[in-house]
Amino acid sequence: MVTIYDIAEKANVSAMTVSRVINNTGRISEKTRAKVKKVMEELNYVPNQMARSLVLQQTRSLFLLITDITNPFYTTLSRGAEDAATKNGYRLLFGNSDESLEKEADYINTILTTRVDGVMIAPAGDPSLPHLESLKRHNIPFVLLDREVPGVDCDIVLGDSKEGARQLVNHLAQQGHRRIAMVNGSDTISSARLRLEGYREALILNGLAYDKTIVFETSYGPRTDLSEMEAWLDSLNPLPTAVVAGNNVLAIEVIRLLRKRSLRIPDDISIVCFDDFGPYSEVDPFMTVAAQQAYQFGYLGMQMLIDRIQNKDEAGPWKKIVLPAELLIRRSVSTIK
Repeated sequence: MVTIYDIAEKANVSAMTVSRVINNTGRISEKTRAKVKKVMEELNYVPNQMARSLVLQQTRSLFLLITDITNPFYTTLSRGAEDAATKNGYRLLFGNSDESLEKEADYINTILTTRVDGVMIAPAGDPSLPHLESLKRHNIPFVLLDREVPGVDCDIVLGDSKEGARQLVNHLAQQGHRRIAMVNGSDTISSARLRLEGYREALILNGLAYDKTIVFETSYGPRTDLSEMEAWLDSLNPLPTAVVAGNNVLAIEVIRLLRKRSLRIPDDISIVCFDDFGPYSEVDPFMTVAAQQAYQFGYLGMQMLIDRIQNKDEAGPWKKIVLPAELLIRRSVSTIK
């Protein structure tokens, strides 16, 4: 195996000079740097990343923990995060919690033992607090994505969930809908709470009463058992004329149940949701959505994390970015006259 001493001997420099070239530290002339790199290429030298990380106290590795890799919002967010990490010379490791606190805890343990330099995390919900406190105790910088956790002060990138939900309900009301149901995520998730608030506020502003019997709370992630949602849907009499889904995964599940009952969209019932469907919307732009800036979530969040890592000694106040959602009107809503 080629060592830095082999490179130093062939390049006629000291081993310390080779180490400085590898780690990009110290003051070395460009001529010497180029000569050392040329010898490294000739000898096919691969730096020992473990040893390098011990010297620099950095692994140049970051971790992104999301809640649902099948959701186009998170896949696009991941693309933005990876682009920002690569641009800044970092490798990005991925994890998927499936909205599970148990899986999230396992990933946090992995993060602590992997010695990554920082973490971007979309928490499973408010009960994620102990996991985030563990990262703080071990001095691992982290940025929250999409969801706040009470009691945690940190950098965060959020969407304007309340305003996005208001836009969706306003659009339905303008099309003549008076009985508007909602299928939403758990109230232990900050974004779900805000979307419910926006839904309720928009109903009131449009002169509509809030009826808790036509609001169904479930998980944001993919469900294998839809029996509870089916029972709720069967209990509605009369059926709502429209449904607001808290995210795109829930919208798909609602559509699946409606079609099972031979209900046509939007002829028999209209549906809108938070988050777009990625490339699928370009193929068939059907669903009216409050589209979030998924790529920017990942890119800006990663840039905030790297800034925090690289400027530990000059850390300023925590930053909070709120990205607005855009209402995209398509074909999933009918007009009631």
